[in-house]
Amino acid sequence: MPADNAAVRATVRKISVRLAAFIGMMFFVNFLDRVSISFAGPSGMNHDLGLSAAQFGFAAGVFFIGYILLEIPSNLALHRYGARVWLARIMVTWGIVTALFTWVQNVEQLYWLRFFLGVAEAGFFPGAILFLSLWVPQRFRSEVLASFYIAQPLTIVIGAPLAAMLMELHGWTGLAGWRVMYLGVGLLAVIVGIITFFCLPDRPSDAKWLTADVRRWLQDELAKEDGPARHASPLKALINGRVWLLAIVYFGLVYGLYAIAFFLPTIIAGFQTKAGVHFGVMEKALITAVPYLPAAIVLFLWSRDATQRGVRAWHVGIPAIVGAIAIPLAVHVSATVAIMALMTVVACAIFAALPPFWSIPSRFLSGSAAAAGIALINTVGNLAGFTAPYITGWLKDLTGGYQMSMLIVGVFMALSAVVIFSLTLTPTPPAPEARSVRRATP
Repeated sequence: MPADNAAVRATVRKISVRLAAFIGMMFFVNFLDRVSISFAGPSGMNHDLGLSAAQFGFAAGVFFIGYILLEIPSNLALHRYGARVWLARIMVTWGIVTALFTWVQNVEQLYWLRFFLGVAEAGFFPGAILFLSLWVPQRFRSEVLASFYIAQPLTIVIGAPLAAMLMELHGWTGLAGWRVMYLGVGLLAVIVGIITFFCLPDRPSDAKWLTADVRRWLQDELAKEDGPARHASPLKALINGRVWLLAIVYFGLVYGLYAIAFFLPTIIAGFQTKAGVHFGVMEKALITAVPYLPAAIVLFLWSRDATQRGVRAWHVGIPAIVGAIAIPLAVHVSATVAIMALMTVVACAIFAALPPFWSIPSRFLSGSAAAAGIALINTVGNLAGFTAPYITGWLKDLTGGYQMSMLIVGVFMALSAVVIFSLTLTPTPPAPEARSVRRATP
């Protein structure tokens, strides 16, 4: 391995392109799969199944009950069997369940399928985070995680029009448009899962697209960081105070993320009544995508700053504060442009905070402890995935608007900021362009 920083940066970029982009593609399908209900709801599903806002919110959220139940066991299984086999199994399973939504007939069937979809997807996200943390030294993890995480806002930018195109096939083989969308998304997950099984390497030593010198350097660097003090049993990770505080931080961020993701299409549909206009399926999809393209750009730039400076608490705390202020304001303005502008600010804030956040747990956890700790953080965070859509829908039915719901979102995001600033975090070392990096000796 050449002893210069340019070669190191080139290696990290290569890993980002080959691995983070591949995992990002999987995440694209994953996030599109779980938020498909937000596209289907106002595009015929709510009418066909006779759903109230609270029932829609419960159906959106019950996914996370199944997800939470198997989150930690699934991540430990990934640690044992390897990412290639386990992530491929997860994708194929959830693809099959998603395809079954094509034939759902009533609200009870919808609830059960959403629950089993969560069971099928359990472990994917923390498994992907754990997998990527095993490939690059700590100082580069925020950058690589950003390459992976950028798929989430782009899921809406690209996925919303894709979902609309599928829904515009209304009548194909006698199916409603939203049913065609579920069938298409399910088949896509199965195909990507099969590709994953044959193409995803488990560890640097399996990556034939890296030279032998680079593989040795990566293994040496990771071994140097993976000291015995960072190893602990999964049980110790589950009772670690810092893990639980990070879980609280993540809860607030996820609460904001899913409150927007599940209800923004419905809120946009409400613009039609206020403005006296009618949006087609594709128009709704394109409007839904508006906040997420700037969010992808901000995510990239913010994560690059975190890599250059070293991740600090304020890389998570400042975006959380911005989101906490912006989201309650969004429902107290009347102009459509102002609402979308504030929703864009919220989306930018949430997505900016997430990659730096996920670089933190691997500072003090590794091995099976990291698998358990990361899964616990994601499990607690995904409790917000259940509560956010359900409470949002319930309060909408109760009050007739989203004002109270979005105020609660702001409170939880403010809590995230308070907790992250209260944590004593050892800053990650920056990755300066000029520093020479030599290969570690075994």
